[in-house]
Amino acid sequence: MQRPDWLVQMEDVLETLNEGVMILDDCRKILYINSCLERMFGFPSSDIVGHPGSDFYTKEEYDVIMQQTEIGREKGHNRFEFVLPLKDGQRLPVIISSRMFEDPDGLEFVVVTFTDISEQKKTEEKLRGANVQLNKRQAEIDEDLLLAARVQQSLAPRSMSWGNLRVDAYYHPVRTIGGDFGLVSPIDERHLNLLVCDVSGHGIGSALVANRIYSETMTQLNSGRPLAEILRHLNRFTMQDLGSSSLLFTLAAARIDMTGRRMVFAGAGHPPAMIVTPGEEPRLLESRSMVLGGLPDAVDKEAAIEVDLKKGDRVVLYTDGISEVFDVRGEMLGTEGVQKIVRETAMLPFGDMQQALLNRVAAWRDGAPTDDMSLVLLEVL
Repeated sequence: MQRPDWLVQMEDVLETLNEGVMILDDCRKILYINSCLERMFGFPSSDIVGHPGSDFYTKEEYDVIMQQTEIGREKGHNRFEFVLPLKDGQRLPVIISSRMFEDPDGLEFVVVTFTDISEQKKTEEKLRGANVQLNKRQAEIDEDLLLAARVQQSLAPRSMSWGNLRVDAYYHPVRTIGGDFGLVSPIDERHLNLLVCDVSGHGIGSALVANRIYSETMTQLNSGRPLAEILRHLNRFTMQDLGSSSLLFTLAAARIDMTGRRMVFAGAGHPPAMIVTPGEEPRLLESRSMVLGGLPDAVDKEAAIEVDLKKGDRVVLYTDGISEVFDVRGEMLGTEGVQKIVRETAMLPFGDMQQALLNRVAAWRDGAPTDDMSLVLLEVL
């Protein structure tokens, strides 16, 4: 087949390319292929030149080629992913780029380049296989997390009436499981324990640590030991048995007799608990001890305080998921903001106070919660 002069002049350049090049004449017969395309094909150029492209593709494949050719005719160029038929009958994945032009004599030619993407396709196939395995593993993890969430939810503090006391409790992890937990636990017929705890971090690690501290705390509370001793034990236990000074946690605990007139309180690095008489300013109960799990002497010598209560008083324990929330201006609600909300919601019937308090916090907060939240309310009857 006679090659035009311009093609003869370009052959040396086309032979240096790392992409396969094919030139079709105005009858869509193959006029030329470079040596790179010859190697890709597996055919010698003598078996290809002079043949129409339809000789090498199936009818279905050639229909796709013609559709793409029509697109190229309208746009003057085209680029699409397809296959190159090989001598052994296999198909090599390629990117095909085509552009039409006219030579000085007004004859129409098409330059087609073929870029081998077989390695890319192999990588994609490996990635698809890996994604299948990852999705399978993720499904297993999600199932495990749902089970863990049910277990952790079963440990959440429960609302109850006990003696002259009523308790309303709330727990919400920011993820499926979290590092907060709360306790509402009678020791005997004479005393009721309230506690909220916040383990640093979120997610699986914090939840595992929280569950371990929960079980140790329950054992200590049920023994009836003084709250100050319990704080010291939990601090030693975390540092020695869990073996890491990075496992930090805060807590606030209260022990109230069944008459509701006497309460012992102990806090460690925790937001202040509050006692509110409806219509009055809430009293703050500050933590006397530091965050637990980091320092051997974190618990103060006078870690616990005794507080008198009277009928109608309400006790509020909460984690920093309630107080450390920010509005659209970046201002934190903080202790003063919680104190104001407690003062105002304490005017409501006790059964309505919890939801009203949570609603007010949510109204302040910009967006969804970013931290676990625990809340325990108690009313003296």
